[in-house]
Amino acid sequence: MILYAPNVHTGGGVVLLRALLAEWPDDKPLLAYLDIRAKSLLSVPAGARVRWVEPSIRSRMKAGWELSRSGKPGNTIFCFHGLPPLLRNRGRIVVFLQNRLYLSEGPASLLSLRPTAVRQEIERHIGRLCRQRVSEYIVQTPSMARDLIRWLGGRPDGAPAVRVLPFLAGLATGPVSVPESAEWDFVYVADGVPHKNHRTLVEAWRLLAEEGLRPSLALTLSARDGELRTEIAQSAAQLDLRITDLGQMSHEDVLALYGKSKAIVFPSSAESFGLPLIEATHAGLPILAPELDYVRDVCTPAQTFDAASPVSIARAVKRFLGAPERPLEIRTPGAFWSQLLPDERNERPE
Repeated sequence: MILYAPNVHTGGGVVLLRALLAEWPDDKPLLAYLDIRAKSLLSVPAGARVRWVEPSIRSRMKAGWELSRSGKPGNTIFCFHGLPPLLRNRGRIVVFLQNRLYLSEGPASLLSLRPTAVRQEIERHIGRLCRQRVSEYIVQTPSMARDLIRWLGGRPDGAPAVRVLPFLAGLATGPVSVPESAEWDFVYVADGVPHKNHRTLVEAWRLLAEEGLRPSLALTLSARDGELRTEIAQSAAQLDLRITDLGQMSHEDVLALYGKSKAIVFPSSAESFGLPLIEATHAGLPILAPELDYVRDVCTPAQTFDAASPVSIARAVKRFLGAPERPLEIRTPGAFWSQLLPDERNERPE
């Protein structure tokens, strides 16, 4: 087995990678290409050989070249970073696909995109151009499998196999009760990539504040989200919103955060697994999330909403808080005219 995982160093990806390495059989040989930024977070199995890959073009090209040379018939190349190898390989290629955005069409032009979006688009093209080298894809949810099969053009002869194999370590044995006097009303565990939808969530909190509702919200943005963090902090200060960015947290601290919160709100528009939703479920935390397939794959939300609509998010929060909106009052035609036409008694001169 050759485990290839460059660029896996944060978020749910490193949580899953750490779990896999911890359970690797001691009697099986393993060669692993791992991101050096995750070195302090990972425990390497005894007897495994590791090539630490730096976040540079030179280091990754070198790792790709070594992977091409080391892959032989009978070997399995397990691409945990979600992409097939750029260079041809004689081993059996298995891709663990965690990024749903790789399956989307992407923008028409890269000229106006930010560096992260440009990188995402390049990776999307790599996944498409090299997919004929893949023997099998592994995903973690049925909806991800359906999207992947559509992206592959169905199941023609010679198409790679697609298997759903969800896994996760360290879950609680059963739900625990949510404290009544929690530190936070809501928590959103996510970094600031665009599909996580933070700006729509903040707009929903602004709408709630206009109605006199100011629930507390804890965010966990990373150091890479500097512009978004500044924007949210300014909005919170100007509009008196109870939004606090706790910064990037370790997985252990995130698990502890669930126990300090009354609910999780999760407005992400696309997920391959939705790790916080699973963890929140096992922590006994109510979930407010979009009415999307990836949500229903892994949990039963307490309230759902349209992720693209701040009004819908705000309404879901109000329902959860026990302050739902009254339905629109529908008048009869006669009542409509009575509202529209002037009252003759008031118009009549003295």
